[in-house]
Amino acid sequence: MVVMAEDVFKALADPTRRHILDELVERGGQTLFEICARLVTKHGLGLSRQAISQHLAVLESAGLVRTRRQGRYKFHDLNTEPLERIATRWLRPDAPESTP
Repeated sequence: MVVMAEDVFKALADPTRRHILDELVERGGQTLFEICARLVTKHGLGLSRQAISQHLAVLESAGLVRTRRQGRYKFHDLNTEPLERIATRWLRPDAPESTP
């Protein structure tokens, strides 16, 4: 899957998606239920599970979230590679660009 910088910036533009990423930084490997509960208790976001699931889909398509299935559960983990590629692009312009 080729992830474009535009996809990453679009995903990061929404505050709810940034809260989701913050929660995955704090504790990776969360289920949708756990993410929803943390967003309600810590951030006061009363979004439906479907809305959170749609936000997670945007983050996943931008490469910022990876999922894995274990039994009947789907776990979400942060993937920082797209952010690292963007940072390298501007902070170390002499470094060779890696292809996705």
